Amino acid sequence: MEPIEAATKPTEPEVSVGHVHLRVADLERAIAFYSGVLGFDVMQKFGDQAAFLSAGGYHHHIGLNTWESKGGTRPPPGHTGLYHSAFLYPTRAALGRAVKRVIDAGYPIIGRADHGVSIAVYLDDPDGNGVELYWDKPRADWPVDADGNLAMINAPFDVDALIADAA
Repeated sequence: MEPIEAATKPTEPEVSVGHVHLRVADLERAIAFYSGVLGFDVMQKFGDQAAFLSAGGYHHHIGLNTWESKGGTRPPPGHTGLYHSAFLYPTRAALGRAVKRVIDAGYPIIGRADHGVSIAVYLDDPDGNGVELYWDKPRADWPVDADGNLAMINAPFDVDALIADAA
């Protein structure tokens, strides 16, 4: 395999991730999670094969399909694939409300982290796809080292306090 060279011109700073499209085993179960628990709106559905969900009326942030995966099983540990999809909430309170809905729906939080730049909780969707729910701290509060370089961390934080603060 040839070594990969760095890009000679950086990506435009306005580029953002538009959507994630997931293979799921059961479309209705996936819709129940992403719409019923996380609160994304179903924008369009194609029978029992695909659905497109959104926040704020965008055409879609999440695509779900069973084209090659209907009735499939979770991927086994130790294999390549999607680590997680991350959903950025606009405020700490909005993240707290989302985390409360997840817990109230019976989905376990499998991780939490204060990254210095953000706070995040981690869980799995019904198909075993990793999901991160997070809020970015104000840029002025991001940690930097002595040379001014970003110095992210991975520290625990109190999820119960996050939820209480959102009430």
